[in-house]
Amino acid sequence: MDEKLKTIIDESKSIVFFGGAGVSTESNIPDFRSEKGLYHAQQEYGRSPEEMLSHTFFLQHMKTFYDYYKKNLLYPDAQPNKAHLALAKLEAEGKVKAVVTQNIDGLHQKAGSKTVYELHGSVLRNYCMKCHTFHSLEDVMNPASCDEDGIPRCKVCGGIVKPDVVLYEEALDEDCINGAVEAIAAADTLIIGGTSLVVYPAAGLIRYFRGKNLVLINKSVTPYDDKADLVIHDAIGKVMEY
Repeated sequence: MDEKLKTIIDESKSIVFFGGAGVSTESNIPDFRSEKGLYHAQQEYGRSPEEMLSHTFFLQHMKTFYDYYKKNLLYPDAQPNKAHLALAKLEAEGKVKAVVTQNIDGLHQKAGSKTVYELHGSVLRNYCMKCHTFHSLEDVMNPASCDEDGIPRCKVCGGIVKPDVVLYEEALDEDCINGAVEAIAAADTLIIGGTSLVVYPAAGLIRYFRGKNLVLINKSVTPYDDKADLVIHDAIGKVMEY
């Protein structure tokens, strides 16, 4: 672990980690704008990710939505990387009080983190739009659970199953946002990693931090670099290895 970061962590009593897509790229899950990211995938469909992952597109073009979704957002074999594992260990030691994430892959929980606020939901949770029965990721991916268009159907009532992810045009979950805000407001150290801090409303959460140490870990420059106490431009797994 970076020595300056280790010193800050050692001196902290209440750390919150706020992470974005860069945390999961080291688990081979593409971000939006990388060579293998979601924008690259749009060439096959001729539409932007924002359009294809919108609530309107989901309702109006469900077959295409699920084709795109299954090809580009589901990585069931992905494993937690060094950053996920470090945060879980720090939580077990009582240092990290919460993880706030923009990712939908569930890797923080898979690594062992208990208090995780998933701002954009999770691909691991799926619900019938009719009877609200829970369905697993395996259900969504299993062709036997889907109709001829590849749309997952409820095993109870036959209704359409929707991923519990926040699509464009949909509001973030209020309870999740409130929990994240409370955790950040109570933290003495906020570590932000793997995010460019340009996606709102999630990026706006930083304004609730009133603690001592603001740490930014990202490969590229962010709009908040000049406001941070420590800035590290490097791969987050390498920096956080613990």
